[in-house]
Amino acid sequence: MKRTASFRWFVAIVAMTAICASLASFRAGAQSEYMRGDRMPYDAFDRLPKTDLEMPGGTIHVAFAPGDITLPSEKVLDWIRTSARAVSTYYGRFPVNSLRLLIVPVDGARVRGGTTWGYRGAAIRLPFGRDSSEADLKRDWVIVHEMVHTALPDLDDRYNWLSEGLAVYVEPIARVQAGDLTAQEIWQAMMRDMPKGLPQAGDQGLDNTDTWGRKYWGGAMFCLLADIEIRKRTGNRLGLQDAMRGVLAAGGNHEKDWPIDRVLSTADKAVGVDVLTRLHDEMGPKPVTPDLAALWRDLGLKAQGESLEFDDAAPLAAIRKAITEPRSK
Repeated sequence: MKRTASFRWFVAIVAMTAICASLASFRAGAQSEYMRGDRMPYDAFDRLPKTDLEMPGGTIHVAFAPGDITLPSEKVLDWIRTSARAVSTYYGRFPVNSLRLLIVPVDGARVRGGTTWGYRGAAIRLPFGRDSSEADLKRDWVIVHEMVHTALPDLDDRYNWLSEGLAVYVEPIARVQAGDLTAQEIWQAMMRDMPKGLPQAGDQGLDNTDTWGRKYWGGAMFCLLADIEIRKRTGNRLGLQDAMRGVLAAGGNHEKDWPIDRVLSTADKAVGVDVLTRLHDEMGPKPVTPDLAALWRDLGLKAQGESLEFDDAAPLAAIRKAITEPRSK
């Protein structure tokens, strides 16, 4: 049978449609293998080619799940290095000896969330928008947040507020200490967002109130109050950073299961004051509403329209400065 030009075009279109459908099916199938369920796909990860990034104290094994990403892989690896450097700056070293980091291309731009595990070795999975730009990565906070999780032992679900709150609090401070953000930026964000962690009607304390605001920002508020109190009681020599380095030095990372009492007592021992245990006794079982407006004034934070000014004559100005200053090893 003689085929006309129109018929040949029709056949070509059908063939291309089939190929595209096949590629889409392959990509969706491959992606689902790496995104399915709420567990890290360790076995699937281990079959992928990897790039090893050496950090002080540990190695990050990076693997890309099948799928296209607009940015060159080296740009993504540079972003991972920069993020890991911030976490290493805060903790004095990278929190785990070996970390599996799985990048899964998904539709859209920017990092679309993240999850951290430790039950078969420290691992992070990041759904990564295939259209992400360098600017998206520069603004990203998710990867540092997830890496901070690796520095805390796995806790009972009841205490997720400490795991998430610590990551919310430490992430921006670590990035300031590494030179990736300014102190003004993060204090302005704290003033804006910390009220989300205040108790609401019916609150039963951090240990018994599983709301988003209390889990993330209530936990961050606990960390801020603890940091300030440790610094008050040690003459501003030590802070929460030293306490959490103490947990890490005692072998407490996300690959270990510890009760919260052990985490807090180990942290307190590292700084020589029982701030964290006492604060948990106060804020864990019942709601506590700090006067945030007074706290911001004491820290020397003055909102001026869309900007923030520092009052270095404020009572806690020296503590505010010390929180974001890089610490020596």
